[in-house]
Amino acid sequence: MVASMEITKVTARDRVVIDLNVWMDDPNDHDFQPRVHLDGSLLTITNEGYADTFTTKELDDDTVEACERDRRVELRVKFQVEGMHGTLLHSNPIPADGKGKKLAEPRWKTVVPIL
Repeated sequence: MVASMEITKVTARDRVVIDLNVWMDDPNDHDFQPRVHLDGSLLTITNEGYADTFTTKELDDDTVEACERDRRVELRVKFQVEGMHGTLLHSNPIPADGKGKKLAEPRWKTVVPIL
């Protein structure tokens, strides 16, 4: 299940692009179905099947106009898991180059209709 969401950036080019950080409870949890709602200039992103509103963002006039024109947004989602990602305390060295390795951060890109 999704623990929290955070909108990091909203841009309006050809279409509205939203960068979103999603923190999951468990690495094997795949229950994420984003839904985007637009109420005036307030953009809300929720997870399908859960009543909680996870994140909201106030949009400027140009971005609202682009949302109403296209009626869909592109989501660029970066998934992270509580306890796995965050501050790296113990760096595991890679002997070949002498640097520490980090955990992979899966990314996902999709186009979602505005409801």
